Amino acid sequence: MVNRAVLAHRLFTGISRHHLARLVEELAASWQAGLEGRRHAARGGARKRAAGAGARHQLVFVDRLVATLIHLRHDLPHSVLGLLFGVDRSTVTRAIGEIRALLASRGCAVTDRPGLRLHTLADVFAYAQAEGINLRLDATEVQVRRPPAGRGGRRAFVSGKKKQNTMKATVIADDQGRTLWTDALQPGRMHDATAARNEGIAACFQHFPTVEVLRDDGYLGLRRDHPGQAITPPRKPNKIAFPHVHAAREQARHEHSSKRITVEHALADHKRWKQLTRWMHRRDRLPDTYRAIAGLVSDRNITS
Repeated sequence: MVNRAVLAHRLFTGISRHHLARLVEELAASWQAGLEGRRHAARGGARKRAAGAGARHQLVFVDRLVATLIHLRHDLPHSVLGLLFGVDRSTVTRAIGEIRALLASRGCAVTDRPGLRLHTLADVFAYAQAEGINLRLDATEVQVRRPPAGRGGRRAFVSGKKKQNTMKATVIADDQGRTLWTDALQPGRMHDATAARNEGIAACFQHFPTVEVLRDDGYLGLRRDHPGQAITPPRKPNKIAFPHVHAAREQARHEHSSKRITVEHALADHKRWKQLTRWMHRRDRLPDTYRAIAGLVSDRNITS
């Protein structure tokens, strides 16, 4: 068993001790409520002994949170974490499943708005319209394990761009590169624009007409459907166009890229967590993992 103070260090968890203390304060009540709910369902009624009676947890809430953060940051196997904390592997597996769901449900934090967190795409558009900011949207892919042969839908995960089995995450950031939202992830074969449409971005454009979203060339269809709101780089002019037309187009593309680069920085912040460099676990757990990491990264907006 390793010293708990060492395991809570930023090198292991990826967050500061101050950030860790805020997470403990924020999530402890929710975890305890979920625990009591599961116990109530198992008993089939109210508890018969006084609060605090019975067996003690081998892994208290703070240790469960630290173990989950280490798993997200460094992708250590559950058996290794069990050895570090002096518990069985199954205890760590159960703890990570509980805490990961709590982290995924938190949403993303925003600057200068204590207590406000964005959970849906509509929340992001409403926040952008109220604050008068332009959004940046892009998609990234996380390599996943190849589905077993003969299983239906196997080809849906084969990415045409990476030529690998992936899942696609759509991320929105502001002009400072702060993460504001990420979707529930889609199979890697799906087009970037289709993934955004499936999340309801067309309805958001309709209800929030003053919000502009900067994108790359992969979203030309959205620019056609929502001119003035879905902003993409200018198209390449005809070959016989004058040289100054080509020069103006290159200058405009450079300016657009300079503004949109902040979402690339946000994606790079996510990929610093090892679990998002290559996902080797069950695919149905990746969406919660990505949302949990995005929420932790966004916390720097209010803790920095």
